[in-house]
Amino acid sequence: MAANKSKLLRLGFVPLVDCAPLVMAKELGLFAKYDLNVELQRQPGWATIRDKIIYGDLEAAHALSVMPFAATLGLGSIRSDCVTGLVLNLHGNAITLSRELRQRGVRDARTLRAEIERCRGTKTFTFGVVFQWSSHNFLLRSWLASAAIDPDKDVHIVVVPPPAMFMNLKDGNLDGYCVGEPWNSLAVESGDGWCPAVSAQLAPGHAEKVLMVRRDFTETNASEHLHLIAALLEACAFCEKPGNRERVVDTLSRPNYVNASPALLRRSIVGPFQFGAERTEMVPGFHRFSGDEANEPSISKAQWILEHLLRLGAIQDRTAIRTLASGAVFSADLYQQARQLLNSTEHTHSDALELTPA
Repeated sequence: MAANKSKLLRLGFVPLVDCAPLVMAKELGLFAKYDLNVELQRQPGWATIRDKIIYGDLEAAHALSVMPFAATLGLGSIRSDCVTGLVLNLHGNAITLSRELRQRGVRDARTLRAEIERCRGTKTFTFGVVFQWSSHNFLLRSWLASAAIDPDKDVHIVVVPPPAMFMNLKDGNLDGYCVGEPWNSLAVESGDGWCPAVSAQLAPGHAEKVLMVRRDFTETNASEHLHLIAALLEACAFCEKPGNRERVVDTLSRPNYVNASPALLRRSIVGPFQFGAERTEMVPGFHRFSGDEANEPSISKAQWILEHLLRLGAIQDRTAIRTLASGAVFSADLYQQARQLLNSTEHTHSDALELTPA
């Protein structure tokens, strides 16, 4: 089964560390290896990614794990059946709070609650998430709720594109945010923010980004889709290996990709991660790109997302959860087909890539 190399596949991404599999697949020649003609297109934020997938301006995209469900349900957009056959990574986010909150005595969610109570009636704190239907919103809400802070009554939660988070924090428009790297590390480096928690510790094993396509694309371009997943699986394995991480750092730092300094990117990709406030430590799995079926869009990964959508009222009952988690949106079948394709493909690179990281 050969892909149609003459057919252009427009593949969108948002400038974050976890776009690494797409970037490295391009830079390592993996798309060409699978006879694909792929054009990477950098996008400003997730609403743009969603709309361009729905309206056919992109064939596929680096997307929030919640987005295929949100599009299929018509949450915030027209209904559009979407699917993923690949989880690009687990984790990769952090919660950042402002320097001012630190100066006010905030150290964690519990002390944030105390400050909220102290300021009640005079100030309401505002926190940013990258998209309403995102793991970032789920993680921030769960972290707040762990200290009995009501995310809907005690604070304001607003949507801000990832690259705009830091400047809004610096300018005082936000008191904190939940975002992917390197936009947490940028706040820590400047001294304008610090991180009380990271997603690998808040929700171990949650799917963060996926390869999102419309369902009709999987039906009319089945070969190209499977070849695309296979190429990205190889890239995910490359990104996971510790020995390759410095190359990932240097590549992502380029202006056409994330456009951040290697030193800043290295904090989460290589480690140790600098939380700020004199806290620095290695965080195992901060970015998990491969290994132990991290890439499989499994029922359990889907259920984590759907349970949070249920709590937010986007899904009305558990019958809908059972239906949506059955493999229609998160397709383990597509993933397994791509795995078989990958395993049957002769590796032509001198440093052949493996699915299981060393």
